[in-house]
Amino acid sequence: MSTLKHPVGPQSSKVYWRRRLTVGLGLIAVIVAIILIVVRPGSSSGEPNDQKAPAPAVTSSEKPTADPTAIPTDAVDAKGAACKSKDLELTAITDLDAYAADQQPKLSLSITNTGPKACVVNAGSSQQVFTITSGDEVYWLSTDCQKDAVDADVTLKPNVPIGSAAPLTWDRTRSSADSCDGDRETVPAGGASYKLTVTVGDVTSDPTQFLLN
Repeated sequence: MSTLKHPVGPQSSKVYWRRRLTVGLGLIAVIVAIILIVVRPGSSSGEPNDQKAPAPAVTSSEKPTADPTAIPTDAVDAKGAACKSKDLELTAITDLDAYAADQQPKLSLSITNTGPKACVVNAGSSQQVFTITSGDEVYWLSTDCQKDAVDADVTLKPNVPIGSAAPLTWDRTRSSADSCDGDRETVPAGGASYKLTVTVGDVTSDPTQFLLN
């Protein structure tokens, strides 16, 4: 039995052009596919549709809990030379002159630079001492049970007083360092007179008098 073989020889020009057309169309299809992958329809920026824009920064309106006697943070910029003690004037402040039996005194301070130029002072709670006395007896000290005291360098402009960010409430008890977590003795009232004095560093205010009814 004989086997027939296809003759081998030059192909017609139609065959060559058909092959070239097939290869060309295949190449075009590959290029189009790549373009569709890189630039997806519907994306005006030329980026993939699932690319997310950066999330906006999250801000909070809640302010950190301030130390009761802290100087306002917007006053802290620490520019200028150190204040001289002789140029600092402290004022001890109570919210009332006399308190009913159910009222607790709220204590604060004001500090003023009486010098001719701006100066810097550490007026943080680490430097503050509130003292309540009656006669020669000390009834209450803010440092007896103070926690987390901080430094705060404050720039004081000439003759511009800066006050406490929030008042310090006195619960009308006698303080001591060993009674911070226990019951304290209530101080005498019924028209008793007391005085508040404030110290910042080595500067002390004049006493401010008030009554407890």
